[in-house]
Amino acid sequence: MRELLFIALGLVAGIFSGLFGVGGGTILIPGLVFLAGLSQHEAQGTTLAIMLLPIGLLAVIPYYKAGHVHLGIAALIVAGFLVGGYLGANMAEGLPVLTLRKAFGVFLLAVALYTIFSK
Repeated sequence: MRELLFIALGLVAGIFSGLFGVGGGTILIPGLVFLAGLSQHEAQGTTLAIMLLPIGLLAVIPYYKAGHVHLGIAALIVAGFLVGGYLGANMAEGLPVLTLRKAFGVFLLAVALYTIFSK
């Protein structure tokens, strides 16, 4: 039964990823913490692990075909992401679970408020 929860979370994250370009941080991490009972560290690590596979390949194809993908920009972001991901993961591993969860919540709230109130 737990397997169905994980498949459903993946499906919802995939839909939101294709629709809005989000999924891992906004859908999967809260779902893994609150629905599956993983710790914040476990949820973040598991979500990062799914990025190792080409999960976004099918989602990016329609955008690429429409001319909405800038591969040069994406490659530069990947380079920064590699270094930043390593640094951020080391920082997160040094934080207590509750501190990390609260910081994640504040981050999501800030993004939500900016998205709602920006012009």
